[in-house]
Parts: sequence; C-alpha cells; structure tokens
Amino acid sequence: MKKGEGQALFTAECSHHFHFNCIATNVQHGNRICPICRSEWKDIPFQAPGSANDFRNNNSTILGFRHNWHPPSLPVLETDQFSLEEPLSATHVAPAPSTRSQPITIKALPEFPAVLASDAVSKFPVLVGVSAPPFHVDVRHFNRAPIDLVAVLDVSGSMAGKLSLLKRAVCFIIQNLGPLDRVSIVTFSSSARSIFPLRRMRGSGQDDAISAVNALSSGGGTNIAEGLKKGVRVLEERREQNPIASVMLLSDGHDTLNDDTRSLYRNVQSLTSNPNYSLQYLYLLPASICSRNTASGNEARRLSIPVHTFGFGSEHDSNAMHAISDLSGGTYSFIETVDNLQDAFARCIGGLLSVVAQDVRLTIHSLSRGVQIGSIHSGRYKNEIFNLGQKATIDVGSLYADEEKEFLVYVSIPASSRGEGEAKLDHMSLLEVLCSNKDSTSSEIVESRRERVVIRRPKVLSPTDKMVCLEVDRQKNRLAVADAIATAQRMAELGILDHAQAVLSEQKTTLLSSVSAQAGDDLCKWLEKELTETAQRMATLQLYEQSGRAYVLSGLSSHSWQRATTRGHSTTILPGEAASGISSYETPSMISMVSKSQCLNGGPSQQPQMVTKSCSLTPRHK
Repeated sequence: MKKGEGQALFTAECSHHFHFNCIATNVQHGNRICPICRSEWKDIPFQAPGSANDFRNNNSTILGFRHNWHPPSLPVLETDQFSLEEPLSATHVAPAPSTRSQPITIKALPEFPAVLASDAVSKFPVLVGVSAPPFHVDVRHFNRAPIDLVAVLDVSGSMAGKLSLLKRAVCFIIQNLGPLDRVSIVTFSSSARSIFPLRRMRGSGQDDAISAVNALSSGGGTNIAEGLKKGVRVLEERREQNPIASVMLLSDGHDTLNDDTRSLYRNVQSLTSNPNYSLQYLYLLPASICSRNTASGNEARRLSIPVHTFGFGSEHDSNAMHAISDLSGGTYSFIETVDNLQDAFARCIGGLLSVVAQDVRLTIHSLSRGVQIGSIHSGRYKNEIFNLGQKATIDVGSLYADEEKEFLVYVSIPASSRGEGEAKLDHMSLLEVLCSNKDSTSSEIVESRRERVVIRRPKVLSPTDKMVCLEVDRQKNRLAVADAIATAQRMAELGILDHAQAVLSEQKTTLLSSVSAQAGDDLCKWLEKELTETAQRMATLQLYEQSGRAYVLSGLSSHSWQRATTRGHSTTILPGEAASGISSYETPSMISMVSKSQCLNGGPSQQPQMVTKSCSLTPRHK
C-alpha cells in the first residue's frame, strides 16, 4: 500500500501485476485466466471477497486461515512441502556379500617401455586410470546405495505439446526406483513450486508421485534459476540423507524471468574461465551448485549436489544448461527430438542407480630422484600437485559400476646416472599409484592394491623399446579431439566457421595418422565420426545455432567427466553394425536401463538380441 493512495497490488504466478480489488472481483466470478497472457492460474492464494469493503473487514481469508496475508511469492503451503519429507527406513539393509567393499582396479602405463639412459625427457606421459567393480544384480535390489532424487521440470507454455512425453519419462524414473529411494518433484514456469515432497518410492509413495506427475499442466514463462533453487533447497534442507543425491533438470527454453541479469553479464567470463558460462549463473544459482569449484577436499565432496541437465529441441538455452551441469559436477544431455526423452532419462538413472564407490581419490608419488610430476590432464576432475612435483592427487568423486576413468600424468625424467642403484639394474621406477574410496553401501573405506610404473634405461633402444603403448596413444587422441572441438566451438561462437572447419579437419588428419588409429582402434573410429558430425553441424551459422552448439556442448560435457550423455538422436545398435552411433563412457547398467525404456516404448530394442548403446566405444567395449 502506498501511503495515501490506497491501492494494493497483486502479483500473479505468471508474474503480471494487478490492482487487488480488480482481480479479486474477476476471480470471484470464477475466472482463473490471466487477462494479459491467458495462462491458467493453478493456485489462488486467497478466497476472493465479495467487495473491497468485505476484504478490509475480513482481514482476508488466506489459504483457509484468517490472519495476515502472505505474499504470493512466499505461500504458506510451500513451507509445508519441505516439512513433509519422509524419513529414511529405520531398518538398515546390509549390502550383499557379492558387492561389499570390492576394490577399484588401478591402471598405470608408460607411453614407452624404455628411455635412453643418456636422455632427459621433460614431458613423459603416463596413463593412470581406475575401473569400478561390476554390478552383479538388478539395480532395484538393495545391495546398492539408495538415492535422494529431485526432478525439476519445465512446465512453461512452450512445453504444451511435449507434456505427455515428459510425464511418461518421469513416470518411468519413478517406476524404476526402489523402496529406499526417495523422490521430490519441483515444477517451474514463471514461478517455481514444490508439488511433491521427498518421499520413499514404495506403495502409496510411488502411486502418489505418479499422480502428481500426471496432473501437470503447462503455461506461463520460464524461470530456470528459481526452479533450480527450489529443487536444490529440497536436498539442502533434508533432515536425513540417503548416500546418493542428485537433481535432474529439464527445460526446452531460455530463462525469461532473468533478462536483466542476462544482459548485464552476457559478455563476462565466469570465475572458471569457461567461455560458455555467464556470471549470472554464479549469482543466481545456489551455493551448493558451485561449491565443487570453490571448496576443496572433503568439503567440496560434502557440499556439491550434481545437477544433470536435459535440453529439449532447438530452442533451449544450451549454454545455461551446460554451465549448470558443469559447475555442479553433473552432465548435460541434448535431446534433439522429444521422442528420445525417456531414453535420455533412462541412461542417466541407469548410472545413478549403480553407484558403487564414492569419494574416489587417486594419489600419485614420485619414486626416483629427479622424477617430477609436471602436469595432469584430468578434464573437470580436480587435481593438485604437491612438494615440487613429488606427489599429486586426483579427486574422482563417485563411480558407477564398471565405469572407467583415465588420465594422463606428465612427468620429467632425468638422464640416468651410474651412481644410482636402479641404473645398475637398467631400470627406473617412476611413479607409485594408489586409490582410496568409500564403499557406497557399507561406507567402509577401501584401498586398492598399489601399482608401480617402471621403465628400462638402456644405453641403446631395441625395436621393442620404441613401441608406443596403444592405450596411452588412444587417450592422447581423445584429449586432442576434445580440445580441437572446444577450439572450433569458440571460433563458431565468433562466426568464423571456416577457421572452425580447418581446426576440425586438421585434427582428423592427425588422428588418422596416429599409431592407435592405424591399428584399427575402435575409439579412434568413433572420434573420427565425432569430428565429422561436429563439422557437419558447423556447416552454416544457422545450423550451428539450431543444433551444433548443443551437440558440441553435450559432447564436451561427456569428455570432461568421462561419463555418458545423450547427444542428438537416440540410437539402437544391431549386432555387427558399425560403431557410428555408439556412445562413449556408457556402462552396462545404463545400457540395460535404456533397453528397458525402449521395450516399454515399443521400440526395436524389445527384440532380445538387440543391444542399445549411447555415444561411443570405450576400450573395454571393443
């Protein structure tokens, strides 16, 4: 109320403003349609009085209570939604013996088996990798870690023609969770609402969640930031916590409610120096989303809530969706046609329901005098080098069953000296690698068997000494291709597509001439196809803006985290088919869940001999 003017203003959920007396009379006659945008109001936070005098005399009856009015932006029922969190099961379910505390397998391989004794090498690559143990049983059986999952769903007006497929996809997630898993549902359009509290997926909880999803309707603008804040708040304010927690965010548009912030920071780089970020997301998003990049060690692992984002169609904000996922440690998937939405969800949930290790950390020590760790290529996984290159760590976080991560560690090797004990034996120990993690079901700390990297230091190299390790060469190719695509994408953003095409073409030539590609390596074949498709989607500026940007960012997300994402069209691979549609980093649990999704959709994967894969081959899938 402005003093002396006597006009109360009401802000509707579609963000339009009205004189309270005018709109109250409108609603009194049963009209719940916004006079400006024609969207239907789902919640009317007052019982419209018969007249303005009745309103003043009655103190307003708000949400069934006769007391002072709460603004629509802070409705009373919203607080109640957070307080309805269902407690965890009081009965502890012990992990099955077959999956309890299985160690992670470590891999450590030098590029060459030998270096001349007289040579000093400044950047000698060593491949360091981890492989998670397998998952032996159906993920619905609780010898796995239960999850707290929040689905943050775009229900703006642009989702009208896609809502039925969205409902089916979310219901698929709900139906594939177990009785110890908990789900909460948040929707957003012009504003955000928590429509389903964090409840266990058993009996009535599962039925009620499906009913809440089926009751969704679309309308209004798109407030991604507010929806994400509300979704993260569900996890931040939990009284009890399942071992795994994640947010799945999906949208088909741009944030239409934060234009002022967008224009203010449109051309400013983020604190992570990623050219695809706008500073608006650092200011608008919850702190726990960005904590992975601002905290360290155990604090970062404790605070970070991964957000897996899904962008629909050609109109969604791929830069925003990629930034949100990358800042939080999640993945970004580009769903080119909405028909593939359920498969994309299935791929993501197949991984989340198969977490076998948490707080995974690799520790690397130098073993010989003069051997120093110079740099580590670990994508978005945090690495640190200590003691003048004598020690390093890589924080991997969580691992899905059968999931692999590989990193390149570059070390400097001094010329060999006769006075060194190992030189007399013609050998030199470079590195020792060990891995520790927390078992996701028993919470037991597990340490893996240590691996040593040893090379020969002969006076003359034999033909065998000159043979390149194919696994190291393959990893160098993957990193080089990812770097080339990132460079081409920056050029495409500047509109210099001819330079972008030249970068991709040059990298393809380099790739095909590599030792691993010449040996017929499957991953190199897929990398070649990725370069080709990227170039095709950068053929024109219109094509790049329509699908190229989203395709590239989703691929960079996949490479950065070495984790499967959905890019473009979903693909079903028949036995014996070429690897053109196969997805990198996909695990057996993901493949199984996607196959299940396609069977339910009546797709070709209902035939038992077919195998569904997602974007590329890892070496173990050869």
